[in-house]
Amino acid sequence: MGFAQPVSRFDIDAFLAWESEQPTRHEYLQGEVFAMTGARDAHNTIALNIAAHLRTALRGGPCRVYIADMKLRLDATDAVFYPDVMVTCDARDRSPEADQFKRHPILIVEVLSESTAAYDRGRKFEYYRGIDSLQEVLLVEQDRPHVDLYRRAERGHWLLESHGPGGQLHLASLGVSLPLGVIYEDVAFPR
Repeated sequence: MGFAQPVSRFDIDAFLAWESEQPTRHEYLQGEVFAMTGARDAHNTIALNIAAHLRTALRGGPCRVYIADMKLRLDATDAVFYPDVMVTCDARDRSPEADQFKRHPILIVEVLSESTAAYDRGRKFEYYRGIDSLQEVLLVEQDRPHVDLYRRAERGHWLLESHGPGGQLHLASLGVSLPLGVIYEDVAFPR
């Protein structure tokens, strides 16, 4: 994702109605609307690799995998985001009322770009931590083979597990292993 540009101010329901008629995606945060720019090849390849692996691993169960075009609504934060990948296993997110956005993810994946990495690691991660159902957040670098997996622990703490080349992470919330070789398949890193 590129750097978001502010475009207007709405309340969350007006934003959702307006955004559903727009040709491009926008994120919403506390009255401000931000146009989302396109992503690089590596960003899209990484997100697709992760989503495809999770979809295959979770097929036939209660969990659903969503990619960048599905909204995540955070009422407590007054925000609407588009995570690169998210997984929800909550039946409420499969109801007809949840067709436009999800509220109960168990896993969120953000592919970091140079322009958004600080925000994704900082303020956005802070907002994500307020989601009761959320168990893991995976932050994936696109310029080198490196991921940071944050896992919810007791008393609101989050544990960090980092993986580099040749690593394999275990998504405990889903019972799925995810090798870095799968995440970065077909990705050409800058020299």
